[in-house]
Amino acid sequence: MMPRFARLALARPVAAIVLSLALVLVLVSSVTPPALAVSSTPAPDFALQARGGQTINLSQYKGQVVMINFWATWCGPCRQEMPLLENIYKKYNKMGFTLLGVNVEPDSKPAEDWLKATPVSFPVLFDKESKVSKLYQVSGMPSTVIVDRKGNVRMIHHGYKPGDENEYLDSIRALVRE
Repeated sequence: MMPRFARLALARPVAAIVLSLALVLVLVSSVTPPALAVSSTPAPDFALQARGGQTINLSQYKGQVVMINFWATWCGPCRQEMPLLENIYKKYNKMGFTLLGVNVEPDSKPAEDWLKATPVSFPVLFDKESKVSKLYQVSGMPSTVIVDRKGNVRMIHHGYKPGDENEYLDSIRALVRE
């Protein structure tokens, strides 16, 4: 039989290891992954007013790969990401890809003003009542959804940090080739 002091000496390191593992599991399970690959669920159709006043429907882009980027002017990562999205749009637009920027602010004036200083050539839509962002269960800014040529959601990405555009590009390249 092992003496009591030896059992206590062994119990403390084991308890520390178990506690450390439990803490790691809690931390890992509480982190929301920035991207979630979705296996071909139909993208909900919508119609929103765009800059210039026309109404744009998601369904009019069926047959193209569509990136829907939900953003707001008060969102720092959105502002950081916007020029990168413009570059992606310009590069892949001729290959059957489009990008729809969906501003989620109740007043479109701040977006219009910001876009004067940071112009983009892709369509910018206004979701003033957050109907479309609710439809897509957007929980934070920016949020990006990529839809394949058949109209199915293939990727959802929450947030933005430098380098995330590479994930967008990987998805876009793969879907354009499908």
